[in-house]
Amino acid sequence: MLTAYLVVTLLAIAANTFSGVAALAHFKPILPGMARAGVPESWLTFPIGTLKTAGAAGLLLGLVGVPLIGTAAAIGLILFFVCAVYIHVRAGDYSPQFGLANGFLSLAVAALVLDLASS
Repeated sequence: MLTAYLVVTLLAIAANTFSGVAALAHFKPILPGMARAGVPESWLTFPIGTLKTAGAAGLLLGLVGVPLIGTAAAIGLILFFVCAVYIHVRAGDYSPQFGLANGFLSLAVAALVLDLASS
């Protein structure tokens, strides 16, 4: 169980770090999907990029010895991506970014479940 937790959490850290940095940098390929979902470009820095990057940092802290921070970060990422999926559904946007939001949500849920199971 511990190995699965480590693998899933490291994958979630990598994915959220990349996605968070892409949002902070206003990476051009993500802009059309955000516009289709009705997300203003000004939100890419805060809250989107900041929260994804903070979530990744929190998951990392959970791996290196502060388990409650990791658990809180997983819960925060779950809440974030539930809202992201809702925003895409509400806007009728089923673009690849909608699929990514579901994938990120699944990673965060798996990280939380495996964290709790390995404790």
